[in-house]
Amino acid sequence: MSAEPLDFNKLDAFAVDVLAGLGAPKQKSIPCHHLYDARGNELFEAIIEQPEYYLSRTEIGILEAHAADIVAGMPPGSVLVEFGSGSSWKTEILLDAVVRLAAYVPIDVSASALAGARHRLAARFPGLRVEPLLSDFRHPLQLPAEVATLPRTGFFPGSTIGNFSPDEAKKLLGSMANVLGTGSRLIIGVDLLKSPKIMVPAYDDAAGFGAIFIRNLLMRANRELGADFDPDAFYHEARFNEVENRIEVHLVSKRAQIAHVLGRSFAFQPGETIHMQNSYKHTVKGFQALTREAGWTPHRVWTDNAGLFSVHELINRTPKTTV
Repeated sequence: MSAEPLDFNKLDAFAVDVLAGLGAPKQKSIPCHHLYDARGNELFEAIIEQPEYYLSRTEIGILEAHAADIVAGMPPGSVLVEFGSGSSWKTEILLDAVVRLAAYVPIDVSASALAGARHRLAARFPGLRVEPLLSDFRHPLQLPAEVATLPRTGFFPGSTIGNFSPDEAKKLLGSMANVLGTGSRLIIGVDLLKSPKIMVPAYDDAAGFGAIFIRNLLMRANRELGADFDPDAFYHEARFNEVENRIEVHLVSKRAQIAHVLGRSFAFQPGETIHMQNSYKHTVKGFQALTREAGWTPHRVWTDNAGLFSVHELINRTPKTTV
């Protein structure tokens, strides 16, 4: 690698994570949240339309079938807080069912996604108060003062919790409990453990959108960091790790090669991988045990008839702590 010094304090998070991840001594990796730039979001929307990607359509089916029950625990004048809201499409299912909602607080790192969702929701729900919060839900945050004292229900769909290791998930759930406060609820989507024959194709669809989505990160590095990756020199591989109960997605180097990023050189051997994404799979009982360790009390659970996916209701009985 180049010995040229870099001031990491002057680099953005994407640059820091790419340099640190590719320079790791054992397994190269890049955090999966960097997959979701504007182009990545477009590709992910294409992925969820593929027949192999059961997660979104199954979760939507559960939400549609049980929306009335899910919102029944929300007292009048409540606030719905969504972590990582994106386009807020799934949220509309709950907004259709809830009565006398005080406000909706979508939290996302994308200003354009928040603006788009706010515009669409204003047209569909003209009386709805929307208070967008531009922030990264993985870090400590505070709700807008106007809604912070109202009853709160959190919403975290999409099985995004699966991108976090069990220890990371417990930490994140604990942070959400602190944000939402004592007496709050959290509605969270969780993909269930099942046959790899069902799970793996969801991340490696026949049409190839999953592969394009993952390789887009290399093109993003080329665009934003002046890197010189050859995306065609890597192939996409989704595999099931039986020990960790997770799907892993890797980019595999087809040949010996060297890539350059911000003046640094990174060598790849044939078959060497960049670990791009994890998606942990849970049993209902296993996930409930994890939430208890994070300070939540598991309550109701809704699943589809095939047992592919689950939506959990958690109750926060833990006093709020000072961050």
